[in-house]
Amino acid sequence: MFFTPYFPAVFFAAAFGGLRIGIATALIGGSLGIGLNFNGTSIDPARIVLFMIFLLVCGLTLWGIEHYRVVAIRHRDIAKRLIQEEEYRKLVVDELQHRLKNKLSTVHAVLHQVLQDQPAVWATIDGRLRALSATDDLIARVDGSGCDIKDLLLSELGPYGHVRFTLNGDPLFLPAKLAVSLALIFHELATNAGKYGAFSAARGLLQVSWTMSDDRLSIIWDETEGPAVGPVGQAGFGTKLLNSALRPFDGKTEISYLKTGIHCTMQCRVPKGDVR
Repeated sequence: MFFTPYFPAVFFAAAFGGLRIGIATALIGGSLGIGLNFNGTSIDPARIVLFMIFLLVCGLTLWGIEHYRVVAIRHRDIAKRLIQEEEYRKLVVDELQHRLKNKLSTVHAVLHQVLQDQPAVWATIDGRLRALSATDDLIARVDGSGCDIKDLLLSELGPYGHVRFTLNGDPLFLPAKLAVSLALIFHELATNAGKYGAFSAARGLLQVSWTMSDDRLSIIWDETEGPAVGPVGQAGFGTKLLNSALRPFDGKTEISYLKTGIHCTMQCRVPKGDVR
């Protein structure tokens, strides 16, 4: 009765005014609780005990509010720093992409000048360089919006000749992060097919199929009429990429080395909200 009306005042004073104002409000409230007499009652030991309890509860309240304020400020600073780091990361990535594109253009121009007298060789190299540039541009573009899986495959496989591959599957929109991971995987598989697999043989063919079951995406990469392919030496970056790229999506990649080329199966989860 003597001190209860001052608890809300201490709480709001500390929450909106800070620790010092909260302490001052607690002391003033305690003084009023002791000094104000109701019905002519005098100050007795019981009221002193209530005053000590009031101060204890106010102390705990002030400590809790101040602790919450410190934690909130710390989290706000962390969030601000993370936003700044993300902006810096995006700036660095954009700069690296710009430099990579400039270097690729320089390499393209130098090779074109050197191979002017060898049009057949230049035609092959020109297509591969353009494919690499298109894939880099596509990865940069889908990093923010995503794309259809068929567009992703056409961008990567187109330079090898549309008669060399077939794509089977319904239209499927891939969210940005999954699209980037699959773009890296397709690029690695296509590069290997051009060096050692189906695309390195005159009659080699590739078939890529994909299906959706609930929220699970299954992709089959099947090379035929190519040379026999086997694991080469110790696992390098490409193999590690194939084995780990789909793990964030509860997925996996399985590769079989057959007599006619690589058979690769990719499985992963696509959140239902991201399927179009």
